[in-house]
Amino acid sequence: MSASPKPKGSSLQDVSEKGTASPTGESSDIRTTIRHCLSVLVPLALTSLSFYVRLHNIEKNQYVVWDEAHFGKFGSYYIKHEFYHDVHPPLGKMLIALTEWLAGFDGNFGFDSNTAYPDNVNYKRIRQYNAIFGALCTPVAYYSAKNMGFGALTVFLITLMVTLEHSFIVLSKFILLDSMLLFFTMLAFYCMVKLYNFRDKPFTRPWSWWMLLTGVSIGCVCSVKWVGLFITLVIGLYTVMELFSFHSNASISKKMLFKHWIIRVINLILIPFLIYLFCFRVHFAILYKSGTGDASTNTLFQINLQNNKIENSPRDVVYGSEVTIRSHGLSPNLLHSHVQTYPEGSNQKQVTGYGFADGNNVWQIRFSRGSGLQSDFNDTLDDMLRPVKDGDEIRLVHKSTGTNLHSHEVPSHVSRGNFEVSGYGSETVGDDKDDWIIEFVEQLDSSNPDFPKEDHTNLHPVSTFFRLRHKVLGCYLTSTGLSYPAWGFKQAEIVCKESWSRRDKSTWWNVEEHWNEHLESSPDYVPPKSKFWTDFVLINFAMASSNNALIPDEDKYDNLATKAWEWPTLHTGLRMCSWSRDVYRYYLIGSPFNTWLSTASLFAFIFLMVKLAFQWRRQAIEISEQQFWDLMIKGGFPFVSWIAHYLPFVTMGRVTYVHHYVPALYFAILVFGFTIDYVSQGLRTPVRYAIYTLLFAGCTYTYIYFSPLCQGMHGPGVVYSKLQLLPTWDIVI
Repeated sequence: MSASPKPKGSSLQDVSEKGTASPTGESSDIRTTIRHCLSVLVPLALTSLSFYVRLHNIEKNQYVVWDEAHFGKFGSYYIKHEFYHDVHPPLGKMLIALTEWLAGFDGNFGFDSNTAYPDNVNYKRIRQYNAIFGALCTPVAYYSAKNMGFGALTVFLITLMVTLEHSFIVLSKFILLDSMLLFFTMLAFYCMVKLYNFRDKPFTRPWSWWMLLTGVSIGCVCSVKWVGLFITLVIGLYTVMELFSFHSNASISKKMLFKHWIIRVINLILIPFLIYLFCFRVHFAILYKSGTGDASTNTLFQINLQNNKIENSPRDVVYGSEVTIRSHGLSPNLLHSHVQTYPEGSNQKQVTGYGFADGNNVWQIRFSRGSGLQSDFNDTLDDMLRPVKDGDEIRLVHKSTGTNLHSHEVPSHVSRGNFEVSGYGSETVGDDKDDWIIEFVEQLDSSNPDFPKEDHTNLHPVSTFFRLRHKVLGCYLTSTGLSYPAWGFKQAEIVCKESWSRRDKSTWWNVEEHWNEHLESSPDYVPPKSKFWTDFVLINFAMASSNNALIPDEDKYDNLATKAWEWPTLHTGLRMCSWSRDVYRYYLIGSPFNTWLSTASLFAFIFLMVKLAFQWRRQAIEISEQQFWDLMIKGGFPFVSWIAHYLPFVTMGRVTYVHHYVPALYFAILVFGFTIDYVSQGLRTPVRYAIYTLLFAGCTYTYIYFSPLCQGMHGPGVVYSKLQLLPTWDIVI
């Protein structure tokens, strides 16, 4: 940032705390020793306090609390090796599985909500292991604040606020992902700060080390929850600004600029992606048995799982066979229909994609209308055993409703520019718009090298990938990846669309299950192995689809859900468990001291930045490049990080809860630390120390006063009525 000429007598108040001149001699050695001891003892003491408040009474609630019902169960799936599906990446849940394994858990407990833990499940130990991530947030906060250049008082204040934050504490006490997410988010920001400290020493060993650790921390936080992308964007912004400053520096050669770019691409993009990819590789390797999540995967993945439910069927699909057909698109669901009709358009029966086993997934392959052949299969055995071949015209008849798979020039209901696909007519009622042309796109051979080579011109279950082109319209049967509204039971949209590429996977299908009483199965057939990259892409899209489906249900009242505006204002909290007087009860809400002061500081920060910008514009102050970067690292990037972690939840349509504010609250605390550090610099030393003493006392007193919210309330609710600070809190009600 270029500086304007500095008027005489004007200056920018330093954003970093000024130290005093170092004394000499023995007194200097003593003070140096004292400072060194404090630099070790202070974070050690605060970390010990952090472990204490998070581990204290961690076992008092003996029931499955809140989302332990989800994440504890996911951990058990790893122990039992059963495949499951969830909206989050696998790293955090694999770490939970590790803690369960270390605690001696055998996986044989269902983690049903509000169910008492049996004696053979050491839930205390499992919670303690998970609490470590929450407790380690304290040293990360301490060293982050210290390396950002804050004074000792501000560093201590920020760390104390993180240590005694009620929402951080209570989330650390249970088997959840939130403490892991917060830890890796804070760690990623800390690594970015360390990179800033070494920005003048590029390509040295420390700089390279912290560049690598930054990429590793990004990979870890994104592998716990996709919320990790928010801190990734912040680090990306810092990187772009840093590279821009290099481009404006004439002393840096183009070769050196290229080297800077390559190093960052490798460490901050490639390495995080490889870590994310590796987590899924481990995820697939551990979960090698069929489980509850099979419906989110393609046929090849499912059939290679142990104990899968796909039967070994006859290898040649013939006319008259009954089949289920699965999409290769980003919603790998089975072709499905039911008696319900479209509310608009043709008003004919709905055709959807549905992932789970259901009688409405079964279709029979019959001769097309235009073939002139009989479809009752009663004439000759040759008709019954005529194989379906590449290029054949076929008709698919829904077994349950007797309707034909049909398309016409009626617009699709969710996606734009496509045609509706419906269930229409019967065996006697119909037209040539019931006919489809089957086009093979790929044939895979058996994994058993001794199995006879199959005829690639015939349709085979599992191994033949094909497209279905509408005979009249020329469009292709497609799973769009979108979902119908409530009238379509939020099942996947199936349309007929124009497709100009054979590689368009949304138009690819395969027969999954096949039944024909006149044919025998082939017991020696071993299905081909699925491709990791295909499995990886489909699982991630399934995660995205599940996330998008987490929208508020207008027909149900969710008393736990809250709006984003309620979090920084503490409008209401969240009851984490049963509110019976006989159990320890926990109320998830931020500390009033931390949350309200940090929220106020966000507005104060904006005011300070506008004031500085106005003064700089008027040439009342001079801002050097170093001062600009110090200002950004201490205040600018924490503020941007708060926006990045808060604003998406304001705009997104999915259901939101109090715990979604946890990462944003940390950055709001950093903004508060900057604000109080900046404002107090112009004060006399006794006044400054008095202010910080009041802040230390306020933070500590607030924790002690409201500690039952995070340490557990037991007995009559009226005892805790004093904690109901706002009438919207439902602690007692």
